Amino acid sequence: MAVNAFFLVNGFVYANWVSRLPALQEIYGMDNGQTGLVLLAYAVGALVAMPFSGWLIVKNGSRKMTVFAGLLFVTFVPFFPVMVSTELLTLLLFITGMSTGVMDVSMNAQAVLVEEKYGRPIMSSFHAVFSGGMMIGAVVGSVFTRWEISPFTHFSMMALIGIAVIIWASFHLIYDQKTATETEESGGFQLPAKAIVGIGIIAFCGMLGEGAMADWSTLYMKEVALAEAGWAPIGLGAFSSAMMLGRIFGDKGRVLFGDGKLLIINSLVAMSGVLLFVAFPMPVLVIIGLFLVGLGLSVIVPIAYSRAGAMPGLAPGVGISMVTTIGYSGFLFGPPIIGFIADWQTLRIAMIFVVALFIIMTILTVLNQVKSRKISTEPKNSTARQYSP
Repeated sequence: MAVNAFFLVNGFVYANWVSRLPALQEIYGMDNGQTGLVLLAYAVGALVAMPFSGWLIVKNGSRKMTVFAGLLFVTFVPFFPVMVSTELLTLLLFITGMSTGVMDVSMNAQAVLVEEKYGRPIMSSFHAVFSGGMMIGAVVGSVFTRWEISPFTHFSMMALIGIAVIIWASFHLIYDQKTATETEESGGFQLPAKAIVGIGIIAFCGMLGEGAMADWSTLYMKEVALAEAGWAPIGLGAFSSAMMLGRIFGDKGRVLFGDGKLLIINSLVAMSGVLLFVAFPMPVLVIIGLFLVGLGLSVIVPIAYSRAGAMPGLAPGVGISMVTTIGYSGFLFGPPIIGFIADWQTLRIAMIFVVALFIIMTILTVLNQVKSRKISTEPKNSTARQYSP
């Protein structure tokens, strides 16, 4: 419950401030281009912090870093509407993004520790709680907007709620218990290990697809499928709902099929979804396709985090920070790449690029499964749990 509380707060507070972006645009007189640059600073801040998060966790423990980064994140948000210039807002968002990056890695490291104690897959459920937090936060943000409550008051109230939840949860987190050898080997900043790279690329492809669907699905519905204005957002709703639904039941799927088989199945489902709405760009089929993509991508990142956190010889925070850095770069750079290809050709053709990445993701998951089976036939020197039948 304590670790879930951090996932909930992360999604809840994030959705609340993002829901007030139009108000922030008015306060600072920003156009869409300037708003995009400000949001980019937030994403870059997270990406910059992620490679160093593993080192911070090794030195201080994921328990302390989860609480510290969580408190920084929720404390910074109320200041978004009261900076004296757009430049200072951009700097604040960059710093806030760094705190979010550390929080993301450290709370997932805590989730790995909880999963180890449970002895069965539960990582997907944590990410379902994050999605639920975002849905609740979006609704609350909509209500506060309708009531015309100022962003500063709105964000301050949400921050107080977040701080209260974090303080309660901080007493119930797990202390890291890694051997001296693991801690020594994991110390300092590290580039992704060879064993992590494959998992990282799978996460990269999955998160790029997630970002592409989140940013471009509504426009695809409108411009390619020629859906009416009221229908256009339904595609994104179908994608988001499927993501949450898949994460709710994802852990049962991991037990039933094993990580390797489930990754292959979900990669194929995601790929079939994109192929469906690229081949048949009609509103209803695009909505069905987006639902399939959301369902397919739902467990990719949770499984990647779980496997990285259980990598022998690495503390959970170190493995997760490596995979998160590689994966998050896909989420960051994917949507602009789609936009570039769409300008060069069409948005429909740009989606074929996503299909190509999903093919790569499928191939890597198959190779990973084959490698896991080979390793399973050899004598085991590690006690790290495996969820492959």
